[in-house]
Amino acid sequence: MNKIIKKTLKIVLPVLLGGFILYWVYRDFDFERAKELLLHGTDWGWMLFSLFFGVMSHVFRGWRWRQTLEPLGAYPKRSDCVDAIFISYATNLILPRVGEVSRCGVLAKYDDVSFSKSLGTVVTERLVDTLCILLITGLTFLAQMPVFFRFFQETGTKIPSLMHLLTSPWFYVSLFCVIGVLVLMYYLMRMLSFFEKVKGVVLNVCEGVMSLRNVKNIPLFILYTLLIWGCYFYHFYLTFYSFSFAEHLGFQAAMVMFVGGTFAVIVPTPNGAGPWHFAVITMMMLYGVNATDAGAFALIVHGIQTLLVVLLGIYGGLHVSLVNRTK
Repeated sequence: MNKIIKKTLKIVLPVLLGGFILYWVYRDFDFERAKELLLHGTDWGWMLFSLFFGVMSHVFRGWRWRQTLEPLGAYPKRSDCVDAIFISYATNLILPRVGEVSRCGVLAKYDDVSFSKSLGTVVTERLVDTLCILLITGLTFLAQMPVFFRFFQETGTKIPSLMHLLTSPWFYVSLFCVIGVLVLMYYLMRMLSFFEKVKGVVLNVCEGVMSLRNVKNIPLFILYTLLIWGCYFYHFYLTFYSFSFAEHLGFQAAMVMFVGGTFAVIVPTPNGAGPWHFAVITMMMLYGVNATDAGAFALIVHGIQTLLVVLLGIYGGLHVSLVNRTK
């Protein structure tokens, strides 16, 4: 019974957290404006073009992952790696951060790749991606420092006085986000403690982590990494051109919102729902977009991008099973 309760909480708590933040952000929102924009104010040519980059970011990630597996003596099909990435992102919609585990399970099932070793390569990938986002954040912060300071001030995180902080509604949104991250860290520590009890698993994970040292084509690995993050950015940036009120914002504004949104999705909610909306809306308002249009933008873009994740997950599950139907 305890296991059932724990599994239920792992699904329900992220949904509740995301739902609470969404409710707080959109509690006074005019949803008719979002409906009007979706039906009559969206340039679908630009929107579809942005989705192309969303798909390619997953494809490049699958190809890069295969590179890190090769030094371990694992040579899964390239398409299986991509399908596993599709499935992992869709899985994260149900159980945040579990997708990284699910994709290792796909290769273990269809390509006989050691689960623990492939999990180690996923850890390596996350370390590389963390370095990338820190570099992007640093450069963006230096280029747009006044905007970030205004963001901190508007959200009550500048702390000019204790009373102002405690009376800011965004303080409580941020508090719930921090609590969500702490809960995620707790489950990660539990996961690591479980692995330590299993003989050989930790060694295999470490071997997977160190696989980057023996990647044959480092320039190609770097190219894939640049393409992944470039696709992530253009997946978001090109959506600006889908709306008349956002098309003038420009590259630098997109970088600021991209960085803010990237950090927001660290909070364990389905596809960053709630924290991502909060970050993008607040930053878009700093660039002169009114609250209603900014809210509609976040709602439409996040909804469409989440739908893409779902469709790719379904495709990946069907495709990998058909390609490997003999297994």
